[in-house]
Amino acid sequence: MRGKTNKKKIEKHHIEDLVGRIYMSFCVLLLIVIIVSMVYFVASKGLANFISGRVSLSDFLFGTKWAPEADTPSFGALPFISGSFLVTLLAALIASPLSICAALFMTEIVPGWGKKLLQPVIELLSGIPSVVYGFVGLSVIVPFLRDTFPGQGIGVAAGALVLSVMILPTITSVAADALASLPQNLKESSFALGATRWQTISRVILPTTMPAIMTGVVLGMARAFGEALAVQMVIGNAPFVPRSLFESASTLTSVITLSMGNTTLGSTLNNALWSMALVLMLMTFVFVLLVRMLERRNKI
Repeated sequence: MRGKTNKKKIEKHHIEDLVGRIYMSFCVLLLIVIIVSMVYFVASKGLANFISGRVSLSDFLFGTKWAPEADTPSFGALPFISGSFLVTLLAALIASPLSICAALFMTEIVPGWGKKLLQPVIELLSGIPSVVYGFVGLSVIVPFLRDTFPGQGIGVAAGALVLSVMILPTITSVAADALASLPQNLKESSFALGATRWQTISRVILPTTMPAIMTGVVLGMARAFGEALAVQMVIGNAPFVPRSLFESASTLTSVITLSMGNTTLGSTLNNALWSMALVLMLMTFVFVLLVRMLERRNKI
C-alpha cells in the first residue's frame, strides 16, 4: 500500500510539473508573439511613407520644417527628435547628482533613520500620476522661470525640471540597491588603511558601484524619453529647434499625442506620426541594450 501511495504522489508531482511547464511555456510564447507583433505593426506603419516614396528618410530625420497641412507638405521631425533628446539629457543631468546623493545618504551617511525618512518620499514620488507633475510644473515651475529668466516660462527648461523630478525615484532606487549590495569588507579594508568616510565613498564605493548606478541613470533616461503628458503641459509644443533653454519646443511623444487623434488612418501625416513612434521604439531598444551592457560590466 505504501508503495502505491508513493507512486501516486510521484505521478501527481509529475503531472503538476508538466502542467507548470506547459503554462510557463505558453506565457513566454504569448509574450514573444505580442512583442514581435507590436514591433511589426509599428515598423510597418512607420516605414510606409519611406517605402512608398511619399516622404524621404533624410528629410524626415534632418528636416527642420513641420508643415503637414501646407500646400507643399513638409514632415521634418528634427525639432521633435532634438527636443526629446535635449529634455531627456538635461533631466538626467539634474536628477543624477541628487539621486546619487540621496542614495549615499540612505546607505552610507545615516542608513538608519535616513532610509526611513527618504524611502517613503521616494515611493510617493514614483506613485504620483504624470498629469499631477505637469500641473505642478505649470503652476509652480513655469511662473518661477517666467519671473526669473527671459521668456514665457514654458520651454525646454521647464520640461527638464519636471522630468528630473519624475525620474528621481528610478535612479535613487537603483543606486541605493547597488550601494547596499556592496561587500562590507571593501569598506572595512578602506577604513583599516586609514581612509576617512568621504575618501572611502569617493575612491572605493562610487567607482565600484558606478556601472550599476549608471544602469539606474539609463533607466531614468528611458522613462524621461517616453514621457508625454507632463512634458506636453510645460514645454510649449512649438515645432522648432530650440535655440535656448527658455524657448518653447516639442518632443516626439507630445506631437504624437496631440496629432494622432486628428489624422486619418493610412494618410501621410498618420504614417509620419507612426514613424515618430518607431523612432521612440528604436531608442527604447538602445536604452535596453545600454542597460544590458552596464549590467554585464557590473558582473565582471
